[in-house]
Amino acid sequence: MDITFFTFTISAFVTFLTVIDPVGLAPIVVGLTSHFNPVQRNAIVAKATFISAGIILFFAVVGRFLLDRLNIQLYAFNVAGGVLLFMMAVDMLFGRPSGAKETKEEEEEAMTREDISVFPLAIPLIAGPGTIATTILYVGQASSHPINLIAVGAAIICTLFLAWLAMRSCTLIIKYVGKTGILVLSRILGILLAALAIQFVLNGINTFAHVNNFIK
Repeated sequence: MDITFFTFTISAFVTFLTVIDPVGLAPIVVGLTSHFNPVQRNAIVAKATFISAGIILFFAVVGRFLLDRLNIQLYAFNVAGGVLLFMMAVDMLFGRPSGAKETKEEEEEAMTREDISVFPLAIPLIAGPGTIATTILYVGQASSHPINLIAVGAAIICTLFLAWLAMRSCTLIIKYVGKTGILVLSRILGILLAALAIQFVLNGINTFAHVNNFIK
C-alpha cells in the first residue's frame, strides 16, 4: 500500500474522529433523551446519524464548488478551517463547551424540543461547522488524487458508525467509562486536533507562499 495514501487515510480518520468526538456525545445524548425509552432513543440516534451523513455528503460534493463561486482559494480555507479546528481543540483541552458545536442558548432550547434528531444532534453536534470545514478541507486535498477520496469517504463512514454506536450505547459508556474517563479522552483528542489544526494552517501558508512565488 502506498505510504502516502495510508498516512492520508489515518490523518483523515483521526481528524474526523476528534472533531465529531463520538464518546463525548454519550453524556449529551443521555441528558437529551432522559425522558425517552430505549426504543425511542435508538430511533432518534439512527435518524440523527443519517441526517448528519446527508449534510456531510452535501458539503463534500458542493463544498469546493461554493469556494470557487465565492473566489475563495483552498489555501485560504485551509488557514480558516485550521483556526476553527484549533479553537475547538482549545475548548476540548480546557473542558469547555465548544460554541462551534452548540451554544448555551441552543442547549437550553434543545431541552424543550421533542424531536432532537435534527437539532441539536445532527446539527451542530455531529455535522457542525468543524465537521463541515474538515470535510471541505480533506475533499479539497484529495481532489488532485482521486484515490484519496476513498480514504475520506471511509473515514467519514467509520466515524459516523462510531458516533451511532456511542450514542446508542450512551448509558453503558457513562456507566463503565464515567464522565471523568470521557473528559480524559476528550483532552487527549484535543491535543491531536490542535496539532492537526496547526498543520492545516501551515499547509495553507506554504501553498500561498508557493502560489505567489514567495518560495521557489
